[in-house]
Amino acid sequence: MGAEGFAFLDDAPPNRGFLDQIAALEWVQRNIAAFGGDPDQVTVGGQSAGAGSVAALLAMESARGLFRRAIAHSVPGLYNTPALARQVTAAFADRLGAAAPTAASLRDIGPWHLAAELTSFNAGLHAHRESWGRLTETGTALCPVVDGEVLPETPWPALAGARASGTELLVGHTRDEFRLFSVMSGRQGTFTEQDACAALELLAPQPGGAEAYRAAFPQAGPEELVEAVYSDALFRMPSQKLAEANAAAGGTSYLFELRWTAPALGGALGACHSLDVPLAFGTLDSPIGAQLIGGEPTPEAVALSHEIKEAWIRFVTTGDAGWAAYRPDQQLTRVLDAESETLPYPEQASRRIWEGCCPAPFDLS
Repeated sequence: MGAEGFAFLDDAPPNRGFLDQIAALEWVQRNIAAFGGDPDQVTVGGQSAGAGSVAALLAMESARGLFRRAIAHSVPGLYNTPALARQVTAAFADRLGAAAPTAASLRDIGPWHLAAELTSFNAGLHAHRESWGRLTETGTALCPVVDGEVLPETPWPALAGARASGTELLVGHTRDEFRLFSVMSGRQGTFTEQDACAALELLAPQPGGAEAYRAAFPQAGPEELVEAVYSDALFRMPSQKLAEANAAAGGTSYLFELRWTAPALGGALGACHSLDVPLAFGTLDSPIGAQLIGGEPTPEAVALSHEIKEAWIRFVTTGDAGWAAYRPDQQLTRVLDAESETLPYPEQASRRIWEGCCPAPFDLS
């Protein structure tokens, strides 16, 4: 991840993070039988950046035949063009005092220092808004690159256009994806009309996206508009559209939305980004679980965790998540809550705004 995986370096191939994953999956194919596994029953899974990797693997020819099923929680629509990636990497190398944006120049920089500098670099992206455009709203400078070779194109058009084959896919997002970032940054409750205008201008689909959001959410103030467009652009719509594109490619998609409000911080986090991780792994009392869910796990949290774990196990072993598959005509979605139910996709207003729009690679503005 980060600079090691996705910086666009002059003396190294792009998307090295994906190349590592391909190498790992090839190793699994060669060796899994020796551990009692079945090479024809491999499932890849990930959340957030990991879900982005899963989505990319669906579109990569070099990954064909290396896995059968895929799980993707909170898929990000974060990809750079080579032109933007080159400029961003050069700016980051300059910040580090490197002689050039090369692996050789970065080799002697310690990994912890590299990570700390990248965190600081990401926090200052708004200074580059005029030239880097939409990327500056994401907080993630070094994204995977649509390089035409390792990653020929983004997953959505590849699947929808039958240039990639569908698979058995379990995919979903949380209801309040952006809330984690607004709370943890101390910004919750401070967003202004200027913030809302900037977010809508840069992240809503164009033309007309900003007006569409205001029409779809007429009672929403700046806070709600910022949260809606960030949640949609970064995670919710990429996840929903991946389910749709995979189905169009002949695969079977199971879509979910996590709606359960965690009791941590008096419920301020809502159903935020990453809440699904301790629930899926049953690590409710881990440090991250305690931070997102609260102290002693409630019976609701335990029951919901059990439901998600059972869905994973059933999907990995049979290819069936346990609820109706997503189809464009019905859009059935498992809404995970204290009392879960299967409903038409719950974020219909956002889905209509983004209809016909795939997450496009970020480019120079």
